[in-house]
Amino acid sequence: MHFQAILDSFVKVWFCVCGVYALHYFLLVTSGASFDVPSGSMLPTLQVGDYMLVNKWVMGGRIFDLRKAARREQFPIYRLPGFSHLRRNDIMVFNAPYPQGTDSLFIDPFLYYVKRCIAVPGDTLEIRNGQYRIWGVDEPVGYRPAQKRMTHGNRSFSFSQDRVFPHDSILGWTLLDFGPLPVPAKGQVVQMDSTRWKLYHSMIAWEQKKRVIRKGNDIFLNDSLIESYKFQENYYFAGGDNMESSSDSRYWGLVPEPFIAGKAVRLWKSVNPYTGKMRWDRFWKKL
Repeated sequence: MHFQAILDSFVKVWFCVCGVYALHYFLLVTSGASFDVPSGSMLPTLQVGDYMLVNKWVMGGRIFDLRKAARREQFPIYRLPGFSHLRRNDIMVFNAPYPQGTDSLFIDPFLYYVKRCIAVPGDTLEIRNGQYRIWGVDEPVGYRPAQKRMTHGNRSFSFSQDRVFPHDSILGWTLLDFGPLPVPAKGQVVQMDSTRWKLYHSMIAWEQKKRVIRKGNDIFLNDSLIESYKFQENYYFAGGDNMESSSDSRYWGLVPEPFIAGKAVRLWKSVNPYTGKMRWDRFWKKL
């Protein structure tokens, strides 16, 4: 009898532990998660040592095969229903979209970026004299003080301008004079030519899992000539608040919606990385 009581207690504890772990994983997938800030690309809004709470209810939590992710294989991403959507100027957390090179769109499930959402699906974005503009939209986008610094002649960029998306000398886009760049929305149809190939070939190749080839002004999907293309996903333009030192969409292009984990809403902890002391003035700061 004594042994049976011990066994019953062990089984109860085991089920409790499994239940707590299952609940934790369920909330982690569906509701929210914590991410730390490893770099200064979002200064001064976010500082190294900040810990953010990310709301996944905005767009819906993501479900994917962790085993394939661990093997660095491509994998389908399924998204649970969300209750809202990302808006311009929201701070978003997403998987690195181009870890294998600027022309190869590939999700890295273990590498996350945090940037500000500058343009949403269906927008047309441009940068003029260092300032973001959205066609037909009067609201300011991005971190304005950084844009003013760009406007007033700051040229101390950490990244070479010859790396500016879409890495084409004929278009000649720079950090100060960029676009116009139409940001594709799901279901949107674009007519294909050499310019749109430069802008969208990595996204089309990722969606179709096929090569997108340009021959003169003709565009081929593998061996099939295509005159137009209908996008299967929404895309976003991401920009760092620290514009002079941020690797973002100005350099590597647009972020597919499945790559986005959620919207950063608050700081729940902030630790000075040099002293190890808590920065209490940043506790529970709304983003």
